[in-house]
Amino acid sequence: MQKVDVIIPVYKPGAELSMLIDELEKQAFAPNKIIIINTEKRYFVENKSVVDTVAKYENVEVHHINKSEFDHGNTRNMGVHMSDAEFFLMITQDAVPRDNMLISHLVRALQDPKVAAAYGRQYPKADCNLAERYSRKFNYPTEGMRKTIKDLPKLGIKTFFCSNVCAMYRRDVFDEVGGFLQRAIFNEDMVYAGNAMYKGYAICYVPEAGVIHSHNYSYTQQFHRNFDLGVSQTDHPEIFSGIRSETEGKKMVRDTIRHFRHIGKFYLVPDYIIMCGFRFLGYKLGRKYKLLPKKLVVAFSMNKEYWK
Repeated sequence: MQKVDVIIPVYKPGAELSMLIDELEKQAFAPNKIIIINTEKRYFVENKSVVDTVAKYENVEVHHINKSEFDHGNTRNMGVHMSDAEFFLMITQDAVPRDNMLISHLVRALQDPKVAAAYGRQYPKADCNLAERYSRKFNYPTEGMRKTIKDLPKLGIKTFFCSNVCAMYRRDVFDEVGGFLQRAIFNEDMVYAGNAMYKGYAICYVPEAGVIHSHNYSYTQQFHRNFDLGVSQTDHPEIFSGIRSETEGKKMVRDTIRHFRHIGKFYLVPDYIIMCGFRFLGYKLGRKYKLLPKKLVVAFSMNKEYWK
């Protein structure tokens, strides 16, 4: 029988990590190992409920690194090197499976040896604001999808969309592609998807595999996040050159405003437009980061350790 390991990068864990571990242990397709790569040991050991949850299960292992060692790509590569499973699930500490079939649905998609990765659908949390709630609907539709490089003219930037909030990978293809970036400020999942697709592999979106995950980002958090997104696209022209993210972004803005009008919440539009302005400004500055002074680059970035 094929083995699945779960890899979770963790920083300052809270109650959601305990929920995630408990739900993973209830999966119909049981994980072989749950590998936690935790940044800064003191934050982990201070949380007694998380420590107690980990202690309940023999297949959970925790590895600690310093903050200076964390990297979006290489930290995940570290977890993969600790696994000998045919498939591994990347999931974030704040994503919780909707049911006990999450792993089963993703494993099924990876039975096709030409599928490099399969990612799940993200559902909003109960406290999710309406703009973010609609973005989940926009980015994670009800229909599944099998994407290859041939879809680039039709799908544009969404061809490479794949989210390590919840994505499962074939180990044999991962090794062939060369894993995630050794240094990644952001977007390590989409860069991997692009590299795999250019080698002839497909990426599958599996809506039946659902996790509950959302954020209510502030204006400045949106700015910082999209700045790093712009940096990642500038640094990887082999994937993103000639592909405009703005087209997809404009479509989402238009559809969200229509949605607000449809549900009688048009008064939300001004705040939403301001938020989109922060996103757009962050993204455009990130794309041009090489022209900016280093101090501004660090100030604008969400991942400040990356620049040290």
